Amino acid sequence: MPEIHSLLLEKRVFKPDAAFAKQANWGPKKVAELRRLAARSPERFWEKMAREHVSWFKPWRRALDWKPPFAKWFVGAHTNVSYNCLDRHVTGENAWRRNKAAIVWEGEPGDSRVLTYGDLHREVQKFANVLEAKGIKKGDRVAIYMPMIPEIAIAMLACTRIGAPHTVVFGGFSADSLRDRILDVGAKLVVTADGGFRRGKPIALKAAVDEALTGAPGVASVVVVRRTGEPVSMREGRDAWWHDLMAEAPASCPPAKLDSEHPLFVLYTSGSTGKPKGILHTTGGYLTHITATTHAIFDLKEDDTFWCTADVGWVTGHSYVVYGPLANGATTVMYEGAPNEPGPDRFWSIIAKYGVSVFYTAPTAIRTFIRWGDEHPNRHDLSSLRLLGSVGEPINPEAWIWYHRVIGKKRCPIVDTWWQTETGGILVSPLPGAVAAKPGSCTLPFPGIEPEVLDAEGRAVKAPQGGFLTLRKPWPGMLRGIWGDPARYKEQYWSRYEKVYFTGDGAHFDKDGYLWVMGRVDDVMNVSGHRIGTMEVESALVSHPAVAEAAVVGRPDDLTGTAIVAFVTPKTGAHANANLREALRGHVAREIGALARPAEVRFTDALPKTRSGKIMRRLLRDVASGRETVQDTTTLEDLSVLARLHAPDEA
Repeated sequence: MPEIHSLLLEKRVFKPDAAFAKQANWGPKKVAELRRLAARSPERFWEKMAREHVSWFKPWRRALDWKPPFAKWFVGAHTNVSYNCLDRHVTGENAWRRNKAAIVWEGEPGDSRVLTYGDLHREVQKFANVLEAKGIKKGDRVAIYMPMIPEIAIAMLACTRIGAPHTVVFGGFSADSLRDRILDVGAKLVVTADGGFRRGKPIALKAAVDEALTGAPGVASVVVVRRTGEPVSMREGRDAWWHDLMAEAPASCPPAKLDSEHPLFVLYTSGSTGKPKGILHTTGGYLTHITATTHAIFDLKEDDTFWCTADVGWVTGHSYVVYGPLANGATTVMYEGAPNEPGPDRFWSIIAKYGVSVFYTAPTAIRTFIRWGDEHPNRHDLSSLRLLGSVGEPINPEAWIWYHRVIGKKRCPIVDTWWQTETGGILVSPLPGAVAAKPGSCTLPFPGIEPEVLDAEGRAVKAPQGGFLTLRKPWPGMLRGIWGDPARYKEQYWSRYEKVYFTGDGAHFDKDGYLWVMGRVDDVMNVSGHRIGTMEVESALVSHPAVAEAAVVGRPDDLTGTAIVAFVTPKTGAHANANLREALRGHVAREIGALARPAEVRFTDALPKTRSGKIMRRLLRDVASGRETVQDTTTLEDLSVLARLHAPDEA
């Protein structure tokens, strides 16, 4: 298997603003010092992060116990995530934060709430007592299936307070998917709501829980938050209303002193047809990783209002909506609904309303905003913004430039972050006061992280050729295994190369040591013997002024082995016709070479995406090849998109 060919040439560089660098949490001098420390000893670097960013009840005996592929971090230490997110902000020298906004929440219908650190501290302790009254003990698992309302964060933090590992299941998953996860993790209690709001309509959740539990007899209790007011069935002896239980619960519950390696949460990855894959994260290392990266990469200050638009059902919501911001004593924004309800300017109205200063969203969302038009952000005051971020998949250079120009008004640094559910927190990203940005590159590894790009035989490839993105050394936020299946953990992540973590992504380094992620290896296309990543062809397509978004896949071809098929969403006002189709094929050939010229261009009003915003290319491969889709579509945001894609392209 040859290396992956890199075709994209991006020469624009954006250096850190001098004024921003001067005030940055991690300026150029500090970053240089920390990189030197990490190069000498990654363990010593992470120990420094653990001392500076985490409060411990008991110190560690040693930083790392590494028996590949199993790691233990801060061995022997005791801490508590809830304590770090709450108690240390309402007592001692930080007691003034008791009245600081912790969560600013807006519901899709327009209702809103603000919970201070004092409020959140009280509510979390009360719900921890509710859990214990329901028989939940340290080590018992709790499933959480809720909309984006403050109670989801309260439930998570209450679980961490008593040492009950949680599994959050995204509130759009089916009853069957919920049941699979409840059974796999062995949950004893489910926290849910009557429903939530999405695109102007109430979405039922309790009914899905009832259906799921018909095959999950191990669940003894269900706690239900009243959100929509829609009628629901309540089973006597099992189901209880959140507000009734909280009214009777004591407001004091001391945090459990938990071992650093105590299980914190299990989060199931989506997209395959087999058994759910529960990614296990533990307490001390994960907390160190996400608290340090939140502080450094997002440059959070006391007066910042931070909004990560991810749902808490995904790892981004765990790490950078709840745990990372709250552990840093920041104000975090939560929004319940869709970005175009009631209109396509909803995100920008929220930024203006709450004075959001740091904004973190997905490239797929950014490309959707481009398609909707500049007039929507332009009608709102976005002057509070000072830093932008992207997460979820590689951001193509033209979307990066639009984000910089239209949303950031050419004054906000952009942190393009690369990481995974399995990594727990960000591994590669610009440090906004110290690292120059290149549109489309996630730039340099965070100190203590040492990625390598290897060929099929495990040899490092020379820049700029592409290969397989790997990590040889452990890091604190890394997954500790697949829940209940150590053999699958070894096979999935550690079998391609000996003692090396395989990310599943293709990537290359450039001459400056910057990392460019080229897409999932499963999506790499073998065209006439050349292995081409999806990201580079998609970037070329989106650089055309008529294109808002694009996804490319390969279909079998007798002549070239694989033919490139492009699915293109034109911008509003662009004419999707044969002329544009040929123009796009020629544009790709000019931008990155004739080798990458799509054999076919299909126009579509939308692409199939997961509810976390990732394009489901495996479904597009079925469409391109003319196959009926029999794969799992549970995570698809809009099932009607798939039906429209299977229809003939009339343009």
